Amino acid sequence: MHTTLLKVAGLLALASSTSAYSAKKRSFAVNHFYGKGPLVEGRMDPIVNPGVASGHVHTVQGGNAFALTMSNDQALTKSTCTSSRVKNDLSNYWVPKLYFKAEDGTLKDVEMFYMNVYYFFEATTDKIEAFPPGLRMLVGDSALRTPPATGGRAILDLDDGIPQPVQWTCPRSNEGSPLYPADSDGLHGVGLQDPNNKGAGVGFPDKYCDGYASPLRADIHFPSCYDPSQGVEAYKTNMQFPTKGNCPKGWIHVPHLFYELYWNTPKFSDQWTQGQGKQPFILANGDPTGYSLHADFLNGWDAETLQQIIDNCDAGSSGMDKCPNLIGGLNDDSTSCNIESAIAETITGVMKALPGNNPIGQWGVNAPTSPAPVPGPVAPAPGPVVPAPGPVEPAPGPVQPAPAPLPSSPGSINVPLPNDPITSNVAAAPVPTAAPNTMATSYISSTTVIWTTVTESGSAATPTSPSSGTTDISGWSYHGCFADKKDNESNRVLSGIKFANIGIKQVTTTKCIAYCEAKGFSLAGTEYGGQCFCGNELVGSSAVDEATCSMACEGDAKETCGGSLALSVYSKTPKRLMGRHMHKHLHRVSR
Repeated sequence: MHTTLLKVAGLLALASSTSAYSAKKRSFAVNHFYGKGPLVEGRMDPIVNPGVASGHVHTVQGGNAFALTMSNDQALTKSTCTSSRVKNDLSNYWVPKLYFKAEDGTLKDVEMFYMNVYYFFEATTDKIEAFPPGLRMLVGDSALRTPPATGGRAILDLDDGIPQPVQWTCPRSNEGSPLYPADSDGLHGVGLQDPNNKGAGVGFPDKYCDGYASPLRADIHFPSCYDPSQGVEAYKTNMQFPTKGNCPKGWIHVPHLFYELYWNTPKFSDQWTQGQGKQPFILANGDPTGYSLHADFLNGWDAETLQQIIDNCDAGSSGMDKCPNLIGGLNDDSTSCNIESAIAETITGVMKALPGNNPIGQWGVNAPTSPAPVPGPVAPAPGPVVPAPGPVEPAPGPVQPAPAPLPSSPGSINVPLPNDPITSNVAAAPVPTAAPNTMATSYISSTTVIWTTVTESGSAATPTSPSSGTTDISGWSYHGCFADKKDNESNRVLSGIKFANIGIKQVTTTKCIAYCEAKGFSLAGTEYGGQCFCGNELVGSSAVDEATCSMACEGDAKETCGGSLALSVYSKTPKRLMGRHMHKHLHRVSR
């Protein structure tokens, strides 16, 4: 008996030592989606309004078994494809759709730009377990039209006060003015500022969200403590937020889900005036305030796969597709998984009223609780749509992690930041290192560019430009592939201009160089295939293997625009090479 207990204790200790999460730091992995748009949009909600048209339109991701009515095991057994990159995630994730109200009173749908779901494994002494099969969760209140008593900040632990799990984030190209009016009471046309994060708050802001590849974003956190005595269907009572990181005795600690969903609001920026104490966007449930932001989740994970991710994966923003030994593998992102809405009605284009005839509410006046859904014609069941056999145009959002966040001020609770939720207690994503047997050092200032790459034989290596047409700007030359940082917004290695606003999916090396030169900078760098940075010096960086910078530019696939946390760097200043002539050049992966 004693020997058996020792063996069990040893196994538990081993499991604890090899786990990706711990009592001291958060780990996480982002679940990315792929394909042509979301899985479906329509008045469907099998959790709140099973079997009938729901009260408002939702944007849905996940498995194609999604339907008006879903049994507890339907997501696990009926889906033939999923819009999740991870094959064994057949869960469904949904939020209310967004609309734009024009000055003439007509309504236009706002397209989803892209969606990510973060799986956070918070610092805890609990064991974090996979969701029980068929777990249903709902967070947020669709009736709210008034701000929370806690103000604009997010609260995700009961020890900090009443939970406040939803916010809006608004990355901007010009952050010189407040996101919300300083005198806003949250009741008269605009929401409230988060005092700990200048880029976020509750309720809609009255500013243009025109950050590169990061327009208006819905931020939604789910609780991570499940009460098994309530059961998986009791979505109103079966979940709560932790207290000091832990769940009550007898409860199950599950992953902390965080939805970030970007809407293509820049499309309407020329149709309204910012900074006037009001804004034109409306949620599908008739909410002009944004306070009723909410979301649903229905678990369809293969439990073994999710538990393996929890225990072993800290891939961060790189995504679950980078998790080691991922069970089941990944979907082909050149295909698409989509279904038709079960409710046959118009939900896009120009409309005189919201689908379901939802009236547009007022600031400061909460809507009736749980209004009866308006009936809608049920379309014939088309059956699940399997992945298309040929390439399908990808969704308008990048699969790679989008740009880094607006910073949150010190002293705030541990809340994910826009697009890169890494905080001080999270291990930063690994920075690419130089190729084996190569010592690479560099220093670049506004007046002098020095490049030194010394191979084992002591010869200097000159990096070569990856493709023709990328150095058309007179006086600029390629200087190589450099490691970038992403532990916070202010610590990028090229920080003169971060995420230059060249245009969504328009970035090329040529355009980035031209942009930086026009702004008076001597260095230009591209990254992740669609990001442009400018500056006059590289801060704390080093040269890495040229193969690390191998992503095709989103604006021209013939050009190369860096890689994952790796910048293709160009300089306006002629370079000086130090060291003896090399015996061979380092070459980039051609595109």
